[in-house]
Amino acid sequence: MNDLPDVFATATAVRPLGDGSFVADLHPDWAVGDRPHGGYLLAMMTRAATEGDSLAPLSVSAQYLRPPQTGPVLIRTQTLKTGRTVTVVRATLEQRGQVCVDATLGLGEIPADEPAWSDVPEMPVNPPPEALDLSTSDAAKFFHLAKTCDVRLDREGAGFLDGDIDSPPRLRLWAKPRGAQPDLLFGLVAGDLTMPVTFNLGRFGWSPTVQLTALMRARPANGWLRLFVEAKAVHGRWFDEDTTVVDSTGRIVCQARQLAISG
Repeated sequence: MNDLPDVFATATAVRPLGDGSFVADLHPDWAVGDRPHGGYLLAMMTRAATEGDSLAPLSVSAQYLRPPQTGPVLIRTQTLKTGRTVTVVRATLEQRGQVCVDATLGLGEIPADEPAWSDVPEMPVNPPPEALDLSTSDAAKFFHLAKTCDVRLDREGAGFLDGDIDSPPRLRLWAKPRGAQPDLLFGLVAGDLTMPVTFNLGRFGWSPTVQLTALMRARPANGWLRLFVEAKAVHGRWFDEDTTVVDSTGRIVCQARQLAISG
């Protein structure tokens, strides 16, 4: 893939070793503390899996086995199937001899035509003036990628901002990379860009992703990406999180579902 914004391209750069393996460096600006962001890891692994190929990700399904730290990693790729419509590739991200993320990717051609039908959440194309800029000093504690991503949070429905910890686990956000327009891999990142929806239930702190599956539906147009995020069930410490990412033209770019555990 060669349509990445420059800063994002630098942060997700991979260097081939010639045997289906790649070396890379996890950038601290894409981390929560010293733990690299889960969507960022998938973007880097997807870049390795599609290096030198015209195919794009249609689906990405990943198991997060252990959190890597910022710094050097090894990505191994293996083609499991080469088909006319879909090619399946396995990618693993390793650090210090241990597999941290194990992903399976379905690669093919992203549809360019308009959908015959879609169910798109109702949200304004652009964030309203009262939306909270998550890079501001008071909000930065909820969002750790402010250097690289411009993200605005709809105050309506984000009860945790006002101390309401009995609100539905549902949030609306707008996002784009700083200094650039969103591309397909940033659309993948956007599927995991929100703070946990369980903040609305008073469950703060780090909530690691255990498993995430993302479906890539279209290449995003220029402008803000709209993120509609909700949980269907919270059982004990376990919760699901569904994110629908919509571009400025109203096309669904990414549908992501993850299983996570609250701290």
